[in-house]
Parts: sequence; C-alpha cells; structure tokens
Amino acid sequence: MFKTDNAIIMAAGYSSRFAPISFEKPKGLIEVKGEILIERQIRQLREAGISRIILVTGYMKEKFEYLREKLNVILVENTEYQTRNNNSSIWAARDFLRNSYVCSSDNYFVINPFESRVDDAYYAAVYANGKTDEWCMTEDAEGYINSVTIGGENAWYMLGHTFWTASFSEKFLDILSREYDLPETKDKLWEKIFLSHLDELKMRIRHYSDQDILEFDTLDELRAFDETYKDDTRSAILKSIAGTLKIHEKEIKNIQPCKSEHGTAGFRFQVNCGLFEYDYDSRNIRNLN
Repeated sequence: MFKTDNAIIMAAGYSSRFAPISFEKPKGLIEVKGEILIERQIRQLREAGISRIILVTGYMKEKFEYLREKLNVILVENTEYQTRNNNSSIWAARDFLRNSYVCSSDNYFVINPFESRVDDAYYAAVYANGKTDEWCMTEDAEGYINSVTIGGENAWYMLGHTFWTASFSEKFLDILSREYDLPETKDKLWEKIFLSHLDELKMRIRHYSDQDILEFDTLDELRAFDETYKDDTRSAILKSIAGTLKIHEKEIKNIQPCKSEHGTAGFRFQVNCGLFEYDYDSRNIRNLN
C-alpha cells in the first residue's frame, strides 16, 4: 500500500466546450447542487485524510486566489496553458508529484473516491454500454492497462481521477523531460504520452459505476443533473440573450462553441427549431435560419 502524499488538481484550461459559462468563469468554479465543483473535490480529499492539495491554474487564475486562504491550497501557475495541452500542467506541478492523486477540477464525485492509502497506480474508469467516443482501455491478466483507443464499444473508458505512485511519477517525469521540447508534444494530453509508453508506465484500471463519477461537458448535461440550471443558467451572457430574444433561459439549448465569421470566439445555440450564433466580442446575435 502507498500512503497518499498529496493531490494535484488541474484547473488551467479553457473548457471551451462549456461555453459561454466558461467565458465568464473557470469550469471548476461553477456551482452544482449548491456546491462549487472544486470546493467539493477539495472537501472530499480532506475527508480522506489528504491535507496537501496543489491547484494548477492558468486561465482566469485570479478567480482561484480565494482558495489559498479559504481552503489552504497551494497554487501553482501553468504559464503555458495557452500554447500547450495539459502535459504543461503536469510539468508545472512536477516538484510535487510523488504518491499523488492527479485530478481535474471539473469532475463531480457522487461518492468520495479518495483514500489515504492506495494499493497501486490507477486510472478511474466507467463502463460504456454500446458505442462511445471516449478513451477506451483494455487490461492484461494482472489488471494493468495494455491498450487505449479513442472510441470503442462495450468498454471501460477513462473518466475522473488518477493515482500516481512515486515510481510512476518518477518514470513519467523522466519521459516528459525528454519529450517536452519536441514539437509534437505540445498538443498532447498527458494521457497520450502515457499510452505511448505502456511498457514502462504501469497503471491499473479502477472500475466505478457511471453513477459515481460525473463530468459535464455541456450546459445541457449539467441541466440533466441540476435542474435549477434550466431556469437560471448563472450566465450573464445567456441572460442577455434571453432578454434580447424575449425568451426564457431554458429555451436556449444545444450550445456549441465556434469561431464567428470574423474569426472571434462565439457559440451557436438553438431556440425551438431556430439556429442562432453569438459573437463574444461584438455581443451580436445572428439569426442563421
């Protein structure tokens, strides 16, 4: 058994799929059923006896500052979040990686999955009945991950937290240090680096029910879990759109981030059968029907 040294929570990214709420605040700071996502996760870690928590920030980093005093977390800035994938958050937290949980700030754990002692390195997984576009894993006879494919059917797929043993951390950081400056590494998730070295990096699959670990990629998914978001999106942008179009917030659905015709950030959305586009810079709403 390995005694957990700390937890590293990655919160540096844009979460662009969660537009427009992610234009206004980091996804980890949204409220779900009366709790801030990241605060809930920190509380669960502390309840499991894990007192040292490192939060890796980047996008809207200033909005996480209150956690330093309120919950006594260590803040580490990922200065490369705009130009690199999440391997840069691992690199930013490299001095803390030991027997460590490595988590994302936007997961909602229905049941506390954290432990003060863990038997081996693992990646949390839930089972897909039927086809999925998620990262699907298979395991060898000893329970170690031996293949990962993007998309699959009737398979266990990556979702939620991971646990790294000190040995796993050391080996991964050695590989990352050698590959970090390669042009092809810049856009890689840390998981993609991991699956390129499955022979060296031994990690098990930890199986969970799909009711235990949740991730909200879109507002519609969040609404399915927390119905208060149907009438109150907590988004100034969506409230403004509802006012302009003289509709209720719950009528705004199927939001998809996109680039506007001017190349600026925006999103498309549906109201009943109509399709609209919102330009974030100009605040203009364009009817695409």
